[in-house]
Amino acid sequence: MLSIDQKQTATFVLGLGIGIAVGWIFKARSARRIKFTANNSDDLSRPLLASDSGEYKMVIVVRTDLKMGKGKIAAQCAHAAVAGAEKAFRNNQDHLYKWRSSGQPKVVVKTDDEPSLLALAKSAQSAGLTTSIIQDAGRTQIAPGSRTVLGVGPGPSELVDRVTGHLKLL
Repeated sequence: MLSIDQKQTATFVLGLGIGIAVGWIFKARSARRIKFTANNSDDLSRPLLASDSGEYKMVIVVRTDLKMGKGKIAAQCAHAAVAGAEKAFRNNQDHLYKWRSSGQPKVVVKTDDEPSLLALAKSAQSAGLTTSIIQDAGRTQIAPGSRTVLGVGPGPSELVDRVTGHLKLL
């Protein structure tokens, strides 16, 4: 007959083993899904090489003239971050991979109005950066179709800063 301490230890070891096994299974499935979706031999989880040195980031530019609430701004920024990552996955996996390896840094800055937002987008596109302009559906605070935020990047920090470095933090 096992003592209570031995039963607890056995239960802990069994739970730990099951947890590790489940973790391996999910990791293997995730790796296969990324490779299948990418439809090429590039593996986005490969280690960062010394020759890849340099920081990468994404900057999200918010229009202040719309007077969005904090929650609305947060949601629009999340849309821009996701859209930028998806677009980079399709069009510039090298920047996406390096941004992910840099810790996925994101900076939120502000601009005054739609014309300045569109000018920034044009400048970023001319520099070869990924851009994502988010248009609101108009279900809550903002008129339908309003361009609320611009995502710039992911891309090399130096290049992103040439386009957005003059803007103030939100």
